[in-house]
Amino acid sequence: MSRPLDLHRELAAVIDEPSRIGGFLERFAASWATKLLPGDGYGEAELVAAESRIGIPLPGALREAYRLLGRRKDLTANQDPLVPLDELDLNDDGALVFRTENQAAVRWGIRAADLRDADPAASIRPNLADRSAESWEPWLAPLSLAVVELVMSETVHFEDDNWDFLCDVDDEGLTQLEARWTRLPIPDYPTGDRAPGIRWFASPDLLICDEARTGLAVRGRTEAALDEIRDLIPGGWLNDPR
Repeated sequence: MSRPLDLHRELAAVIDEPSRIGGFLERFAASWATKLLPGDGYGEAELVAAESRIGIPLPGALREAYRLLGRRKDLTANQDPLVPLDELDLNDDGALVFRTENQAAVRWGIRAADLRDADPAASIRPNLADRSAESWEPWLAPLSLAVVELVMSETVHFEDDNWDFLCDVDDEGLTQLEARWTRLPIPDYPTGDRAPGIRWFASPDLLICDEARTGLAVRGRTEAALDEIRDLIPGGWLNDPR
């Protein structure tokens, strides 16, 4: 890992200027996983072939993610994976589906009506037994922020020695979380039917996903950072070796 990344500043910069997403993804990977290398993403010929097959150009933020890290499973394929480029396609209603929930309960995509936008909104859609009852609902906007969230979420769920998960977080634990760690500038957003929404917190050596006030997924850059949150918010941590 490289030196710590100021995630609050980096995220604010991408929100203000979405064209910075490529630099963010490179610095995020270096800081929270390993440096991006040639071959971690798809080549230009593969991207062009996918666009030709699908029949539309890929939105810029999504194209940049595939180009830089589309093959990096540690960054894209641990919980709710990025759709592999050769499987990327339009849904029956013309939406571009780019992510799927790990048990196929929901899909993430860009509605057909939004695909004309340079940095469109990302939407979410449940998979229901009654397909006629399904609909695309707002998720995160713009797409550049949704791509950033995807990479952050898949990274924080990569199960290695630097990962842990607290299954049940109580009100006291949430109070400690809010007091000790900095809230990142991503608005609350839903995942399926979970409410009130997902939130993100961080310090230089800790990345925390608050999953709808029910559990905490955590990635640490150091063992000491992981031990700090385990001690401040005790409970049933799944990967605590102590």
